Amino acid sequence: MATDPKPEEISHPPMDQLQGLEYCIDSNPSWGEAIALGFQHYILALGTAVMIPSFLVPLMGGNYGDKVRVVQTLLFVEGLNTLLQTLFGTRLPTVIGGSYAFMVPIMSIIHDPSLMAIPDDHLRFLSTMRAVQGALIVSSSIQIILGYSQLWAICSRFFSPLGMVPVIALVGFGLFDRGFPVAGRCVEIGIPMLILFIICSQYLKGFQTKQLPILERFALLISITVIWAYAHLLTASGAYKHRPEMTQINCRTDKAYLISSAPWIKIPYPLQWGAPTFDAGHCFGMMAAVFVSMIESTGAYKAASRLASATPPPAHVLSRGIGWQGIGILLDGLFGTLTGSTVSVENIGLLGSTRVGSRRVIQISAGFMIFFSILGKFGALFASIPFPIFAAVYCVLFGLVASVGLSFLQFTNMNSMRNLFITGVAFFLGLSVPEYFREYTAKAYHGPAHTRAGWFNDFINTIFFSSPTVALIVAVFLDNTLDYKDSARDRGMPWWVKFRTFKGDSRNEEFYTLPFNLNRFFPPS
Repeated sequence: MATDPKPEEISHPPMDQLQGLEYCIDSNPSWGEAIALGFQHYILALGTAVMIPSFLVPLMGGNYGDKVRVVQTLLFVEGLNTLLQTLFGTRLPTVIGGSYAFMVPIMSIIHDPSLMAIPDDHLRFLSTMRAVQGALIVSSSIQIILGYSQLWAICSRFFSPLGMVPVIALVGFGLFDRGFPVAGRCVEIGIPMLILFIICSQYLKGFQTKQLPILERFALLISITVIWAYAHLLTASGAYKHRPEMTQINCRTDKAYLISSAPWIKIPYPLQWGAPTFDAGHCFGMMAAVFVSMIESTGAYKAASRLASATPPPAHVLSRGIGWQGIGILLDGLFGTLTGSTVSVENIGLLGSTRVGSRRVIQISAGFMIFFSILGKFGALFASIPFPIFAAVYCVLFGLVASVGLSFLQFTNMNSMRNLFITGVAFFLGLSVPEYFREYTAKAYHGPAHTRAGWFNDFINTIFFSSPTVALIVAVFLDNTLDYKDSARDRGMPWWVKFRTFKGDSRNEEFYTLPFNLNRFFPPS
């Protein structure tokens, strides 16, 4: 006769750290495995690094050679920013990559009448690039000031586990249009990639070689190699010869024109496009994107800390990371990467998929970014992987990051009507408002904010294009105004409060102390 389950068998007690992770932030796999994992993170980072310039450079009047140089520059600065962040910023295993949050103000600069009037395409490309650089350099001051002054640390005191759930979850869910809609542009390689990646990383994860779960650990590399070879076979066999142009661009492995356009060796350097130009309207619009990037990164850092088996970053460490991210955007402006920086969400998802949250692996991947950005032909070879292959992987990795955000619900009382209201409304508006802005822009060719003040339009449209930003505005406002005095326990504050300060938890020192004994000069608060 079956006995009734005990209460402790029914409920799962909240846990600070996730179960089943093989390596945490400061434990490292063997050097061979770490190098292979670092290369895997580099390959994944290529998706965004190639997609953004591929979309923007032609609109600016640039040719294939210009596109390759922008991709190389973006990868080079990504590598520098990743090293700076992992050494001196939050010290979490996060790749700092290009950001889509900057698209609205950059598109506004591209369509500036004074730039559009330039008849020579190459001159228009250079003039637009310098205008974007100037806007990035000025607007980077937002994160530098908020970070290093510890103002963002003060703001973060209004965050609770309940308020952060929609923000972290929508860092992943909010990118749904980068997943299957892009993979579906070439279903014959997108769907096999999605299925093969899930099979290798989940169903065959028990397969081991010399006690190494090789299929789980390197599912991304194995899947991309197989599907890329399959896509190359389809291309070589003439399967796309008479297909529409867009199908060929998305499916063929020889349509990127990156390898033929790339130089053998080219070292990106500051001001390589010429002296930046500064326009007040451009700078104000870009400041909104920098603000959005900061909010998205805040959610991403908290997700990364959970997948690296670290404590949530204390307010002081979070603010320090935002300050270094501001330095990163300043470098973006100086080098001319064509976009600003944020935490790469897909690379955070890969930490969970491989179950390796080691900081050293990410630092090795930064080395690959710098190395292959200088060796142009080799970097261009990997960068010619069709976008639907990356998009198929995003379907899994973005979802994984989103579910990490949902895991913070365990520290709150989800039997409370107040909490259900806040969570549901923040989630719904976080998805619905940006979708309204996207649809409106697609039909009208401009955002819902369309006044004579271009900087104001860019500011409003950029803020409300971002799901995590809308979620943070709604969730944090409701959480701090709706019966907040009597609901500290329901909001999860008893668990959260010890992670607010550096000395609140003894583990913080292990995870977040600066290297080279620098804490003597910058004591944590």
